Formats: sequence, structure tokens, C-alpha cells
Amino acid sequence: MPARQALPRLIRDAHRTLVDIANWSGGDVVRVGLGVSSPYLVFRPEDVQQVLQEKAAIYPRGDDTALWRSVRRLVGDGILAEGDSWEASRRTLGPLFRTTRVSTLVDTMAHAIATSVDGLEVLAARGTPIDIGAELSRIVSSAIMRVFFADRISIDTALRIMAAQEVIVTSMAPRLLAPAVPWWIPMPGDRRFHKAVRTIDDILLPVLRAAIERPGDGDDVLSTLARARTPEGHRLSEQQMRDDLVSMVAVTTETSYVVLTWLWPALANAPRVAERLYAEIDHVIGAGPVRAEHFPDLTYTRMVLDELLRLYPAGWILPRRAATEDVLGGVKIAAGTNVILSPYATHRMSALWGPTAETFDPERFAPGHEPRHRYAHYPFGGGKHRCLGEHLFMLEAVLIVATFLSRFRFHLTDTAIPGTRVAASLRPSRPVEMTLTRRTKHPVLR
Repeated sequence: MPARQALPRLIRDAHRTLVDIANWSGGDVVRVGLGVSSPYLVFRPEDVQQVLQEKAAIYPRGDDTALWRSVRRLVGDGILAEGDSWEASRRTLGPLFRTTRVSTLVDTMAHAIATSVDGLEVLAARGTPIDIGAELSRIVSSAIMRVFFADRISIDTALRIMAAQEVIVTSMAPRLLAPAVPWWIPMPGDRRFHKAVRTIDDILLPVLRAAIERPGDGDDVLSTLARARTPEGHRLSEQQMRDDLVSMVAVTTETSYVVLTWLWPALANAPRVAERLYAEIDHVIGAGPVRAEHFPDLTYTRMVLDELLRLYPAGWILPRRAATEDVLGGVKIAAGTNVILSPYATHRMSALWGPTAETFDPERFAPGHEPRHRYAHYPFGGGKHRCLGEHLFMLEAVLIVATFLSRFRFHLTDTAIPGTRVAASLRPSRPVEMTLTRRTKHPVLR
């Protein structure tokens, strides 16, 4: 597709254009002219698997792609890097995010989330409209920061970190739309980006250094890292700890609150789904708080979240660069060529998901449903770089949704599905505002 066709459409609506190209091509590998660069777009699950898993060594992230250049300036050489740095971080962080360990944190997160949701009771009683994205940022930070830092960081400080991350993610937009511009050429957003990175370091580095001096015996991530040793018996360097903490805090908080912001307009436009979700939460949880023992029975809640991740994956674009010559989907890929994967586009391809591909339908993820290719749905990436925080997200998201809907009915100010905004993660083009009504329900006998 030549630049005169692709570039204006991508600038006007990048997300819609990627879906249109995926459907137009039938998922074939397509080269798109963007003026100074011509990346290949990869949509078909079989080809995605080649890039992320089977031939991952041929398709590294690459420091010279626009997204990863920016990411590296935030997170340095840690779990989001390549090679030896990634191996060291994965070895250290992997055990901390295993399913069995994360599952033990349910009660800690549940208490933090319930306490944060308590703050909405007064607003509900007054009928005061809320920005649910901002409220979710507060709720998520209270839970995630407890997991990472125990009581070393206050909620107010956590919100400063979240605010800085918001600036970082949105200020990257000009470089995402102009990926060939060298980093040394100033662009709009650069100054805001660097200031926000400094803000995060100013907050985290003193906390990190204090933990190194007094690691304690806590099971939070920071205390565990402060006690960790390399295979040679050495402490982790301050730089590695900083890079890994910033990486994982950014990924886990960003994914949770951004994805969940899309839930409410999705439910408002699918009232049967919303009512079934309410019914399951009432039946499983009853009048009490959400506990770990409820999780196996919240089947439909997890189906709703899987479908939400299909339509609104936080990581909507995954750039790679071919290290050597290759053939992908029958197309010859020259060494040094940019390759772009888009979970957002693959997840909405009618060839994979049928004529209702863009309809919110959790039944696609019902137990026993016809199996699909593993890379038809890959909101957390794949291969060796699959996101470590996947299980943490699902636990936290279930807790937030179940806690929230067990207490409130919600009424959107504008029920239309928002447009998308170009940023490093998939964000609504406008705030999602709602009013809350306190639910009165009887305990469910089980």
C-alpha cells in the first residue's frame, strides 16, 4: 500500500486503518509505505507465532524502532530489554510472578481494592459524576503498589507515579506516528517525556536505596529484590533493580486501569452481558467481600475480561526489526526491515472472529468453545517475552470488577463507545464519565 494512501489514514485513525488493512488483505503480510519507511504489517496468527516464538531471535524488539526507543529511555535495561539483561531480569522476576505466588496475594489486593472503592460511596450518594479512568487509576495503584512496595509508598505518592506514566505514554504519540524520525531530532512531547521519567526516578530511587539498606522480611516485590542474589552470590545492582521495578510497575498498572476503562461503555452497549455479569457476582459473592475462594466460580467474569482484552488490548502495537533476511507468510523480508504486529487488528479480523468480530460477546471464551489458534488472541504478547504480569492482571481485574459491581449500578454520561487515541497503550479518546447508584440486595443463599 503506497504512502499516499496509508499515511493520511494512519494519521487520521491509526487503529481503524490497521483493522481495515487486515481485513482487506485477508491477513496476508502487507508492506505499507510511510514515506521514509515501509514496514511490513503482520496479522495472521501463524505469522505472529513465527515472529514472537518460532523465529524470535530473527525478530528482536530493536532499539531503533520508535516505540522501543522511547521505552528504553524509561525502563533502561531490564525485563523489557533483550539478551543478557533480559535473561538476568527474567531469572530474578520470574519466580515473583508465578501463578502460585501471585495467588497468595489475593487477600492483600482485595483489602486494598475494597478500601479504595469505599471512597466512591459518598460520590454515589450525592450523584456526583466520576471519571472512571481516574478512579481506576487510584484503585489500581492502591493494589499494585501494595504488592510491589508494601507500605513503603503512600497512595498519594503512587498516584504521582501513575500521573507521570500517563504523561510518558501519551507524549510518545508523535514518535509513534513518525517512527523514522531520529531520536536526536526534537519532537513535540519529548520534554514532557523526560520530565516525567525524572519524576518517577525522584520518587523511586530513595525508596529503593532505603530497601537495599533495610530489606526486611516482607514478601513485596521490592523487599524480595533487595534480598535477591545473582548466581555468583552478589546483590542485584541498583540500576537493575530500578529498571525492573519501573518496567513491571508501568506494565501492571497501565494494563489494568487502561483495559478496565473500556469495560463500562462495552457493558452499557451490551445490557444482557451486564445483567449476566451482575447475576454471577451476586450468586458467587453474595453480600460479603470478594475472597480467594470465589475465583473458581467467577467463570463468566473471566470470560468478560478475556473478551475485553480481545477488543481493547492495552498493547495494541508490537514493533520488531528483522535481524537477518527471512520469509514470512510467503513474503521475503530483508534484513533491517521493520515488522509491525497489532493485537488490536488481529483480534478484530473477520476471517478469525466472524462477521461479528467487533461485537462485544464474551461467549467466544465460554468453556468448551471451539478452539482457536493460540495467537488469534494474544493481548499479553507471546513467546519468551510474554508478559510476566498476566496472572496478576487477571486476579486484580476480577477483584476490581466483582467489588465494584457488587456495590454499584453505573450510568454513563455518554453511552457511545469512545474513539481511540494514539499513545503507547490503547486509550479512549475522551474521559469515560458515569454516576453511581448504591445497590441494595439481599444476601444470596448458597
